[in-house]
Amino acid sequence: MSGTETAMPNSLVTGGAGFLGAHVATHLLGKGHSVVVLDDLSGGFEENVPAEAVFVQGSVNDAEFISKLFDEHRFDYVFHLAAYAAEGLSHFIRRFNYANNVLGSMTLINEAVKHDVRCFVFTSSIAVYGAEQTPMREDTTPQPEDPYGIAKLAVEQDLKAAKRMFDLDHIIFRPHNVYGEYQNIGDRYRNVVGIFMNQLMSGEPLTVFGDGDQTRAFSYVDDVAPCIAASIEIPDAHNEVFNVGADRPFTVNELAQSVMEAMGIEGELRHLEARNEVVNAFSDHSKARRVFGTNEPVPLQEGLNRMAAWAKQVGPRRGEKFGDIELTKGLPPVWLEG
Repeated sequence: MSGTETAMPNSLVTGGAGFLGAHVATHLLGKGHSVVVLDDLSGGFEENVPAEAVFVQGSVNDAEFISKLFDEHRFDYVFHLAAYAAEGLSHFIRRFNYANNVLGSMTLINEAVKHDVRCFVFTSSIAVYGAEQTPMREDTTPQPEDPYGIAKLAVEQDLKAAKRMFDLDHIIFRPHNVYGEYQNIGDRYRNVVGIFMNQLMSGEPLTVFGDGDQTRAFSYVDDVAPCIAASIEIPDAHNEVFNVGADRPFTVNELAQSVMEAMGIEGELRHLEARNEVVNAFSDHSKARRVFGTNEPVPLQEGLNRMAAWAKQVGPRRGEKFGDIELTKGLPPVWLEG
């Protein structure tokens, strides 16, 4: 290597066979990174992994395996997107939630400190904010209401402690209701856009909890993944927290109509008993726009049209029941169905 050449940045993307992780890995490759994708394939698909990336199957909970992986690859950057992101279900799988989403993250943070990783990028969630604090801002006091949000906040706090103690730089993103190509549309517990598209292709009614008037700002993946991949290049982003995603909230009923239009299929709504969830959730993104110079978000119908074209190509998928429900008290009956 000549004196004018620089080494290719080496990045680890956990959850890179999943939805958002696969997109982040693709953007990093486009920026000249060498990328290792780590995924246990519990919710992702190996076919999602970009061909130029090195794919390694394994779990963030396997401390010995993770230690060897860091020893072998000497990562410059870690993009930690592996998580079981089911807010509603997290009430009923508490042990699994904390083992997967907190302890697995600590394994990665330990190795990042040991191997002098330059920056640890973590995808948190607006679930850390809790109920009725809209529009959610980064300086809003977190009050998570479900174990998933609690787990994400715990990792955020640990990263701040690791910065103070070990000078490990980090960047925290709080995306929300992200949808798009590569989403696991067969997952029955999360990702309402994918659930609706899968139900329409399967000839099933669209299941809506409660009256459907709860609101969310649905974020197309191209408004989120490029920002995450580029963040390490922006000094002002280091050791900061950012909301990232769409601005305009829609009701779930409005979403259902838009998904039917995108799919070109007229379906019916099946209203279920309301579950215990945050009614209104959408964020302020002025900080991200100021630091990253992000563009206006992709309009909902346009993003749905893009995802629908992909969903029609892959066809409906049969989602499996979660294998180890820990608590059944208050569990929505639809989640008990075969």
